[in-house]
Amino acid sequence: MSLDATLREQILLKLVEVIDPETGVDVLRMRLLEDLTVDETTGAVRYIFRPSSPLCPLAVSLALDIKQAVASVPGVTSQEIIVTNYTRAEELTELINSEEA
Repeated sequence: MSLDATLREQILLKLVEVIDPETGVDVLRMRLLEDLTVDETTGAVRYIFRPSSPLCPLAVSLALDIKQAVASVPGVTSQEIIVTNYTRAEELTELINSEEA
């Protein structure tokens, strides 16, 4: 990774490492994330997580893996995650944005 990589580029490089265990494909290639916005000044990150199906059995663990990957990038100060296309999207959005997650 280049020392000049933007925060967004560093996040994308980290997200490629998050693999869906059912498909063996990373979450970016599967297009499970949408509308990634990164404030390069404050380190605030916002994105939409869209599980591969409304009943995806791995939605919670994938969401947590994604959140941990983004949080591990130096310079990220906060994350706002919105879950869509999932039967319990509201609950998962609340859970994944809680301090404990």
